[in-house]
Amino acid sequence: MKKVPSSIHFTQNVDQQLDSCLKFFKPDRIAILVDENTLVHCLPKLQLVKETPLIQIKSGEKNKNIETCKIIWQQLTDFKFTRKSLLINLGGGVIGDMGGFVAATFKRGIQFINIPTTLLSQVDASIGGKLGIDFNEFKNHIGVFKDPDAIIICDEFLNTLCRRELKSGFAEIIKHGLIYDLNYWKDIRMNPFSEITDWQYFIKKSVFIKADVIAKDPFESGLRKILNFGHTLGHGIESWYLDNEEDLLHGEAIAAGMIMEAKLALDFGLIEEKYFEQVVNYIDQSFDRITLFPPFDKFTSLLRQDKKNQGSTIMFSLINGPGSCLFDIKVKDAQIADAINFYLN
Repeated sequence: MKKVPSSIHFTQNVDQQLDSCLKFFKPDRIAILVDENTLVHCLPKLQLVKETPLIQIKSGEKNKNIETCKIIWQQLTDFKFTRKSLLINLGGGVIGDMGGFVAATFKRGIQFINIPTTLLSQVDASIGGKLGIDFNEFKNHIGVFKDPDAIIICDEFLNTLCRRELKSGFAEIIKHGLIYDLNYWKDIRMNPFSEITDWQYFIKKSVFIKADVIAKDPFESGLRKILNFGHTLGHGIESWYLDNEEDLLHGEAIAAGMIMEAKLALDFGLIEEKYFEQVVNYIDQSFDRITLFPPFDKFTSLLRQDKKNQGSTIMFSLINGPGSCLFDIKVKDAQIADAINFYLN
């Protein structure tokens, strides 16, 4: 395993680690960002800061927008936050993305600590400094690169999650094995989601993989793009669901995206049929297929807003063998349509 940055802390005692961080940063003011779920299930574990002012927002991707940011910025202003103040983001990917974005832009940047409480945020969303919000129907359309001053990871928070939320994070674990580490992919295949009870190994291994990729390409000019496997089509689906009443979790969209993008890899001759079937069958063990799908014209219009594109050409990161992935692959609309047709049928 690779060494992770010193700002990432694995612990079974959140209060102790948080106390150490706060003594080091010496903020003049502190606030904690929570949603209705982390307020009830996670905040009680932080006895050290139980008297700290709270900022509560509504949970869910549909609330990760500029209007919610305005609410948080106003609260920080009311709390008389300075550039020496600190925001603690207690929650999953939405809290971390948006709380980090708010902190990075408030008075041109204040300190912030992420305490990820979901599997998704512990293995992926809180790592790497990508912060942002959705804009209109486009996911993560507005954002910045800024690493948290500290990330405190405690797997005890996973006990607060329902199985569906836990499974959503598992999609990113699958991705890490597929794109970067053959042995990790073998470990994942040997441990179906339904049989995993101890998550510590998977959390640490995924964090180390993502940290290693990002250390080589912090601003996504090359290698870091492999982390987008499954996310080009997955984000397109997720963006479309933002304007629909049906609920779809990030990992559910990415699982669908990985199946379709694996089909693209097969069609491009990057992987063999046997490996393709292995990948698809494993994902299907854990995730139901999505049945409500965007109209193709609408879907491709969303894809053309993807941040990895070159001009109007939709660019993909596609696996090219066990534990390996290529990036900047041009894919035509007809090829995308074939992959969607495979997934739906």
